[in-house]
Amino acid sequence: MRDKEILKQEILDASHFRHATKEFDPEKKVSDDDFKFIMETGRLSPSSFGFEPWRFLVIQNPELREKIKNTAWGAYGKLPEASHFVVILARTKVDTKYDSSYLQDHFKNVKKLPDEHLTKYLEKIEQFQKVDFDLLEGERPLYDWAGKQTYLALGNMMTAAAQIGVDSCPIEGFDIEKMNHLLAEEGLLEDGHFSISVMVAFGYRVKEPNEKTRRPYDDIVKWV
Repeated sequence: MRDKEILKQEILDASHFRHATKEFDPEKKVSDDDFKFIMETGRLSPSSFGFEPWRFLVIQNPELREKIKNTAWGAYGKLPEASHFVVILARTKVDTKYDSSYLQDHFKNVKKLPDEHLTKYLEKIEQFQKVDFDLLEGERPLYDWAGKQTYLALGNMMTAAAQIGVDSCPIEGFDIEKMNHLLAEEGLLEDGHFSISVMVAFGYRVKEPNEKTRRPYDDIVKWV
């Protein structure tokens, strides 16, 4: 087994290496094997109740990249130079409400819950959505809740990328309505089952960033 202290230092080194890369080298591409590794860390990420309420769209089509570049202001400087560009979708209320067909299929056929456990688990989710987090009033609360899950996958993918020397930049710079309209026109939202959550570009930096700055450890971490 690898020495724990060495592994810890490698993870910290990757955290210092990672920065929101604003300019990518168009001549350098992430290998297929490395990119699949990055996406796999996203797929294996945790999600509340194990919903996996996400989809990762790897946008490599040049025409669609150009459309996104001209629709999302935060993507303008990253496309087409980024090696890989990912739009992360969140499942909407259609799929994440406690009585949805998606959850019935997901927990029965993916999670393999026995019928007697499935009923109780869905009742627990119903209680959580109706009472604990009050998520059922309107369309937005469940979408926002699913969106929070996608950021777990986003963080894991960016961290994994940094650990193998691949740069990334998370992107929220876009008009949700305009991006959803574009993606719907492209047939990528499956008739309202998905909505855009966040985007992320991967590739290799053109220049070194400024030294990383953060608030002091004792200001961020409080023991109570």
